[in-house]
Amino acid sequence: MAQITFKGDNVNTVGSLPAVGTEAKDFTLTGTDLSDKSLSNYKGKNVILNIFPSINTGVCAQSVRKFNEEAASLDNTVVLCISKDLPFAQAEFCGAEGIKNVEMLSDFRTSFGEEYGVQMADGPLKGLHSRAVVVIDPQGKIVYEEQVPEIGQEPNYDQAIKAVS
Repeated sequence: MAQITFKGDNVNTVGSLPAVGTEAKDFTLTGTDLSDKSLSNYKGKNVILNIFPSINTGVCAQSVRKFNEEAASLDNTVVLCISKDLPFAQAEFCGAEGIKNVEMLSDFRTSFGEEYGVQMADGPLKGLHSRAVVVIDPQGKIVYEEQVPEIGQEPNYDQAIKAVS
């Protein structure tokens, strides 16, 4: 389990992020069109998992905007923005913001948060995802991971982008 903070107070996750060098676990999440999307759908591409609590917060929304901006210039790379938000809320946000270079996926009915160790086990956001980034190479290996130590802090975009360069 990882220990992070929310507004300075300690929060625990249910586990730890998968380690660099390990095989990424397949998952199935829900797209904004309610279709099932699995990691295996992106085989042969670099995959950046931008994981966060909710699209309806400033830092989470900023991470989607920033990765949307960066993703436009990345070859053979897809950015998957993952939260427990309903697909309808994710689609509404993307439409209002003009987000077109990332894919929003919902974990509202799966165990992705537990399997990737990002579900918060306690604190006021218990049950939601912590803020984390996982980068998977075209062979399905994890090449970068970051568990952001404070929920209100943005991830290290440069390091995530560097991992696919």
